[in-house]
Amino acid sequence: MFGWMANALRVPELRRRLLLTAAILAVYRFGSWLPAPGVDPGAVTNFVNSKGSSIFGLLNLLSGSSLSRLSLFALGIVPYVTASIVIQLLTTVVPKLEQLQKDGEAGYARLTQYTRYTTVAFAAAQATGYTYLFRHEGTLHLNAGRFVIVVVTLTAGTTLLMWLGEQITKRGVGNGISILIFASILASAPTGIRAWLNG
Repeated sequence: MFGWMANALRVPELRRRLLLTAAILAVYRFGSWLPAPGVDPGAVTNFVNSKGSSIFGLLNLLSGSSLSRLSLFALGIVPYVTASIVIQLLTTVVPKLEQLQKDGEAGYARLTQYTRYTTVAFAAAQATGYTYLFRHEGTLHLNAGRFVIVVVTLTAGTTLLMWLGEQITKRGVGNGISILIFASILASAPTGIRAWLNG
């Protein structure tokens, strides 16, 4: 049954692509456990868990449980997905973007660059919102300097995830962003299965 997989792993190029994808996923999971500087992960976890099945549950799921620790990848890849949707919608409204879409590979490269910039802006706004919310709720005790450091760290984490997803797409196996989203959801599977089994 798994003979096709063993045969596929004998191909050096495919093996290299699979190993790169696995290494990037390992980096992603490791970054999901590293808390942002100045953050008490226990206090953040207690706050997120106290909200039960609110919107925090969904956001925590999409971040691979990183939000509950306010880790490096707490925002997940959600700002990139949002930016992609916004840019796609704007191509139907803004004539310049619509022309770029028709310009072939060069236009596609320009739209991708706009998506990256928009991702950074969305990530910075979302990081500011999360940090302010957790600080307002008494979960984080930060001065202005540390507040900025946490925001920059979370924004940089999303930017790194965006880059890692692009590396999977170019040099790994499959669509990198989709694989990262799937890995985020799969990371929460053991907890969900345990909760389901316990009723």
